[in-house]
Amino acid sequence: MTSLSPSSQLISPTAKNRIRLAVALYYFGQGLGFATWASRIPTIKSALVLSEAQLGTILLMLPIGQLLTMPLSATLVNRFGSRKVLPFAAMAYSLILLLIALSSNAWYLGASLFLYGVAGNLCNISVNTQGVLAEDMYGKPIMSSFHGAWSLAGFTGALIGLLTINMGINTFSHFSLIVLLLLVNILINRPFLLHEENKTESGEKKTKYKPDALIIQLGIIGFFSMATEGAMFDWSGVYFHDVVQAPEKWVTLGYASFMIMMATGRFIGDAVISRFGRQRTLQISGLLMFFGMLSSVIFPNLIICTLAFMLVGLGVACNVPTVYSVTGKHKTIPAGVALAMVSSISFLGFLMGPPLIGYVAELFSLRYSFALFSIFGLLMFIMTSRLKVFKS
Repeated sequence: MTSLSPSSQLISPTAKNRIRLAVALYYFGQGLGFATWASRIPTIKSALVLSEAQLGTILLMLPIGQLLTMPLSATLVNRFGSRKVLPFAAMAYSLILLLIALSSNAWYLGASLFLYGVAGNLCNISVNTQGVLAEDMYGKPIMSSFHGAWSLAGFTGALIGLLTINMGINTFSHFSLIVLLLLVNILINRPFLLHEENKTESGEKKTKYKPDALIIQLGIIGFFSMATEGAMFDWSGVYFHDVVQAPEKWVTLGYASFMIMMATGRFIGDAVISRFGRQRTLQISGLLMFFGMLSSVIFPNLIICTLAFMLVGLGVACNVPTVYSVTGKHKTIPAGVALAMVSSISFLGFLMGPPLIGYVAELFSLRYSFALFSIFGLLMFIMTSRLKVFKS
């Protein structure tokens, strides 16, 4: 378990705001890095002449890197603290973009994505630890705003990708510019990250907790949502290119429309939940995911698919922050431990969803893949309707 050090309780309001901004910008940087890679997937797929199945296999290397190093990442953050680990992890996450851009064949691309998964996992654990610490410092829920910063970065990355493609800027030059911006962001905000103390090293008895039925169900709901997010991140551009057959300059439109609505939904999410409640919000979110994905399958038209992807963006916006908020109030498992369990299950969806899309697309078609993923929204609606924890 981690917590703020005692001195952190005496931070002034101005300093708190600067710390919150620094943590948000680290979220933003991580989101911008991932969105930069995602915006160029169709370009890289075409340049390396990859089939859907080949691309799906290569995308699988990212979650493999993530999963294999998950215990190591948790150990490093626990031993050295997220304040020390996060800047180095973020630097590695940024620089590996250059390796991706320089990949001349499928093997090099797969190896680069494996390293990207390793660095991404370390970033994910350390930046979310900083998010929990910042929320504890404020004494009120602010995690949704951090996720909003990540989503806003995704939209920004999509726009930059669209701009660079239309300007004829190659992938390496595009990635180099982003890496430079990310490194500046890391260095400027590093001094404002929060310290934490490890209570288990201060004499607190070490306890091993196991996920109960509620934790697993919350994780599955998060899985459905993040699998849909992952599919949209990695395949929306390919879907617009191959299925919608959009002009080259509009290939990124679907991704951009999804990202802007997801970011908007997260920034207004707290107000929506206050008005309609957690359960109703998640029920509506599941239906938006279902109808949005299904509409893009039934009507593979540029305008309709753009609107459909906007619905999906709204649908996934509040799910993960809401699930994390409920998880943090678990009655028998400490908040930090419960969040780690649920986020691990949820993030598997984000990582495993894109490869699954590729395999189903190879067996049937990309439209069948999106139809399959629309069911996730329906399942989420059913599960959130049954769980009493969302009624509070």
